[in-house]
This record gives sequence, structure tokens and C-alpha cells, in this order.
Amino acid sequence: MLSLVLGGIGTFILSLIVAYMFLRLRCRGIGPPFGPRARYWASFIVVSTALMSTAVGVLLLAAGRVPALVGVVVPGGLWLTKVPPQRDRDMRPRTWTSVLTLPFSRLYDRMGDDMQAWCDTRIEAAKPKPQWIADAAEYYWNQMGRVTDTKARADLDRWRDSIVHKISMVRLIDLDPGPGQLAAHLRLHHSTQDARKYRDDDQARLARRLESDALNELNLFLAYAYRLGYHNMLIYPWRSGANRPEPQPPPQAQPAQSVTPDR
Repeated sequence: MLSLVLGGIGTFILSLIVAYMFLRLRCRGIGPPFGPRARYWASFIVVSTALMSTAVGVLLLAAGRVPALVGVVVPGGLWLTKVPPQRDRDMRPRTWTSVLTLPFSRLYDRMGDDMQAWCDTRIEAAKPKPQWIADAAEYYWNQMGRVTDTKARADLDRWRDSIVHKISMVRLIDLDPGPGQLAAHLRLHHSTQDARKYRDDDQARLARRLESDALNELNLFLAYAYRLGYHNMLIYPWRSGANRPEPQPPPQAQPAQSVTPDR
């Protein structure tokens, strides 16, 4: 009896560690499974897997003198099996297989919510001023200097260049250039060469369109960075102090009033 208890405790502790590691490996390239919204489902999956592993190990030990630690192989299913995050499974009749995969579907949904909240926080920080959008793209790109994947680096570099160019066009519009000069600068970059999409007959509308497209591309840039594992980057421009209040001028001293002596 004592051996069953000790074997079960040892299997549970070891299974927790193994399940945690395999779940992180499984979610690599998607996002961290223990984010603010996803951690509850991730914890449920890890603990449930460890309990199942412990039950299998104890049963094997009680049945045939097999070490209970053999149950540790159960968490390997978190990495080896593939349960795609298909939302349409929720529309199908409930079966025992759909019930087993439901925690993974909920985990993927909450991971997506964590990623979007992470991106929204950085988008809102850079949104007040157009120049901050371009500066944010440069700032986050500089923090990702270790990207070795050729395709990922090319995609991120393409978005960064497009964001910087679009914001430079917004700044050019603020200088009130002539139509010919603005059209010539728009044609310099492939992202703004579509004359029907970026018409220069209404420069105020064009500036809003360019800024909106730059924000959308920054969102794509950040989501890609998040999936690559760069989810601990500091927020721009808060880090540089751009959101600090402007220093107020010191109050001017009031002239002293003359006091008439009493007679």
C-alpha cells in the first residue's frame, strides 16, 4: 500500500513537470499557453493530464509490479498528438472525442485573446501620433534582431518598410505639397503604387487612409512577433517617456503690494 501511495505521488509530480514542458512545446509558434486569459485552461489540461498519468501508473503498479513511473509517458500525448483549433467542432453533436478536445479548443481561443490584447495595448500606445507608429515599428524591429528564419525576417522587414513609408507620406501631406509631388512620392514604394486605392485628389482622406493602413500593418507585425516568441517586448512609446506630461513652467512671482502704514 505504501508503495502505491509513494508511486502515485512521484508519478503525479513528475507528470506535472513533463505535461507543462510538452504543452509549451505544443504551443510553440502560436503563443504562450499560460497567458492572462489562457492560463486557466492550460492549468486544467496540465493537471488533468497529470492525474490521468498517475491513475495509469498506479493501476499498472497494482496489476503487474510495473513501476508507477511508466505512467509518465501519458503527457507525451500533449506533444505528439495534434488537436487542431477548429471552431466548427463546437457546432457538431457532442461525442466523447469532442469532449476530450474541448479544453484544447478553449485554450487556443484564450491564447488568441491574449495575443490580441497584447497587440491592442501596443497599438493604442502608438496611435496618438502618426510618427509614433513608424517609431514603434522601428523600436520593435530593433528588439527582434535575433530573428534567424529567412521568411519571417523578410515578412517583418516588409511590414516595417511599408509602415515607415506610409507615415512619411502622412508627414509629407502635412506640409501641403503639390499634387504632382505627392503622386511622385507615392509611386516610389510598392505599397502605395495603387493609384485607385491611394488617390491624391483629397489629401486629408488620403492621410487618414495611410495612417489606418500603417496601424493595420503594425498589428500584423506585432502578431507575427508574438507568435515568434517576442511577447516580452516593452511598450513604445511609454518606455522612452513620450507619454510623460509636458513640464509646466514655474509660477511667476506676484509683485508685492504696498502696505499703507496706519496713522
